Amino acid sequence: MTKKRKHQEDFQKVKLKVGKKKPKLENATDTTFKTKAIQIPEQLKEDGMLTTQNRKLNIKDLLSQMHHYSPGVKQNALLGLKDLLSQYPFVIDAHLSNIISEVAAVFTDKDSGVRGAAVHLLQFLASKIRAEQIAPFFPLVSAHLSSAMTHISEGIQEDSLKVLDVLLEAYPALLTDRSSILLKNFIELISHQQLSKRLKSREKLSWMLSVNPNRRVISQQWRLNVLIRLKKFLQAVVDGSNEIEDEGLQEQKDSPHSVRNPIFISWKVHANNQQHIQLYENGGLRPKINSSFRLRSLASVIDSAEKGLSSAENLKGFIEIIIPLLIECWIEASPAQSAPILGNLLESDSQQLMQQVLSIIHLLWKLTKRHDETYKMEVWLRMNYLVDFKHHFMRSFPYSLQETVKHKKKDSCKGNKYCMTPSNSVDHLLLNLTLCDIMVSLASASTLQADSGWLDMIRKFVTDTLQDGSRLNSKQVNRLLGVTWRLMQIQQNKVATEPLIKAVYTLYQQRNLLFPVRTLLLKFFSRVYQKEDLRTQRIRSRSKVLSRWLAGLPQQLALLGLRNPELSNQLIDIIHSAASRSNKELLQSLQATAAQIYDPLDGTLVLLPAEAQRRLVQLVYFLPCLPASLLACLSRCCIMGRMSSELAATLIGILRMR
Repeated sequence: MTKKRKHQEDFQKVKLKVGKKKPKLENATDTTFKTKAIQIPEQLKEDGMLTTQNRKLNIKDLLSQMHHYSPGVKQNALLGLKDLLSQYPFVIDAHLSNIISEVAAVFTDKDSGVRGAAVHLLQFLASKIRAEQIAPFFPLVSAHLSSAMTHISEGIQEDSLKVLDVLLEAYPALLTDRSSILLKNFIELISHQQLSKRLKSREKLSWMLSVNPNRRVISQQWRLNVLIRLKKFLQAVVDGSNEIEDEGLQEQKDSPHSVRNPIFISWKVHANNQQHIQLYENGGLRPKINSSFRLRSLASVIDSAEKGLSSAENLKGFIEIIIPLLIECWIEASPAQSAPILGNLLESDSQQLMQQVLSIIHLLWKLTKRHDETYKMEVWLRMNYLVDFKHHFMRSFPYSLQETVKHKKKDSCKGNKYCMTPSNSVDHLLLNLTLCDIMVSLASASTLQADSGWLDMIRKFVTDTLQDGSRLNSKQVNRLLGVTWRLMQIQQNKVATEPLIKAVYTLYQQRNLLFPVRTLLLKFFSRVYQKEDLRTQRIRSRSKVLSRWLAGLPQQLALLGLRNPELSNQLIDIIHSAASRSNKELLQSLQATAAQIYDPLDGTLVLLPAEAQRRLVQLVYFLPCLPASLLACLSRCCIMGRMSSELAATLIGILRMR
């Protein structure tokens, strides 16, 4: 067999016949299979029952449209989301993660309409979502907010402030937890870094105000918008700290770690030796231990950069950056720059910017008081900024607000295009009072001689404002009294404190004062009296004005009656406190008005509620003498049923002790 013949036998082609099936190959794959339908009714039912809005789009459709290239589609999707979620609020909980991530992503969208719709939707969501619900997703929201605040586009920066307003209003605590990043963003919105020639050797960067001609608003208005938000942010930081005392004379809040154990004493049971009182165990707060030792908490592991303004080092660094920028803003808006002829008169726009500058400094000053080294911080602030503050802030103090009015008709100012008329509002007082707060906090008794010049200016302003304070509201009076108290602590001699107390008493004597104002004045006088009473007898010098105020309290209580029970209770508390200290002037006045207070027909005793009646009955114990006419009035009160039988028994017990 030849080689060619053998090759043909190995590769023979099979001939197919007509009508016969093609034989299967040895390596053929069987492709036959059977199918059966699988039905899941519940899943199909849920998919078909997804809530839809007016355009028949469900939540998944709307969220998918957020990635569309067309701004119009994205804006309609945001409007549709708001419509859908307002109709079906339960959808928010089911799709919260997707909703938050998609809405936050369009904070930096190029189209202003999309950003505006996102802000409106965020404002709607803030009213529906609690802080604990959004907390897990807030780092993502904060990251998108920071990206918008530092964006190269001016429009996105401006809209980021609107997002910040919504978050500050709804979730201030969550926002302030990321203060280290946001504070730097605030600085970059109004300034830029520049390498100072004097500091090149240290390679330290300084900041200076920036001017962007491409913005829709002027630079001064843009800085005002940013500073307003910065002030709100710092206010949220201050409000979130329980260790910071409020300015003025508000009562101090108890520490969250303090424990009070109130005990109710029945004098009947106690007199019969049936009730034992543990005085110190139930007397109030736990004793404060003066020790620098602290247990390490989980928060101590956090890096100092993440602590924000809670770290003294970070707070100092932020103050060093922001204070020079704020002074530059003040110089631009100060009356010496805008209109030298006007002196210390301010226009409305300048007054707003200057007010924000001082408010931010005032809040930073309050933040410095929560650190352990408060005294060192005060010394550092005085050493670095007192000279600049005196030069720029106190140069035209006090400031007054003027309105620029454009006249269309001829009048007495027809020769001028604009006529300056005094403003009827008292908003400029807030500017002056904030400045007083800042400056007075930098002074102390040891620096009195060096600071006497500008302290006298503040003292004169405070005195004049108090003497003509009929139009003051409670907030302004609170700030005024806070500055007054600080001035009295700096210079404690009678020559300096008596005019201040007299000015406060002049305001107190005015009629038709608002109840919050009257309450603040009572607290101030009570605090001054307690402070004066704590002094030793050797150096005590009783204020005549304070004695006159105390002597007038019983007569005021008798005339007030039932017109304001809350104010009557405050008067009774102060009278009781002074009577227990055997104040001679008050006891004489209380003796003179006792017949009116304990009159059985229309006296204060029979008009007030039971608790106030009990305090008034206790005052009988402190009266210097008990004449027959007063005993007759008290007897008639008991016989006529104007007081309870238990209170009548208490009165009899007090009279028996006398």
